Amino acid sequence: MASQTMAVSPFKFLQEVRSETAKVTWPTRRETTITTIMVFVMVAVASIFFFAADQIIRYLITFLLGIH
Repeated sequence: MASQTMAVSPFKFLQEVRSETAKVTWPTRRETTITTIMVFVMVAVASIFFFAADQIIRYLITFLLGIH
C-alpha cells in the first residue's frame, strides 16, 4: 500500500517546529563546556595512542626488514 503524504502549510510547519524545540531539554553552559573539554582530551589521548602505535609498528617493520 502506498503511503500518503500530508500537505502542510509552511506556516503550520514552522509552528510545529517551534513547539517541538520548546520541548527539548537543552544542556546548560557548564554541561556543554565539560563535554567540549572531554572531547578535546579524548582526541588528544587517541592521537597520542595512535602516534605511539604507529611508531612501534614502524620500528618493528624496519627491524624485521633490516632497513636502516
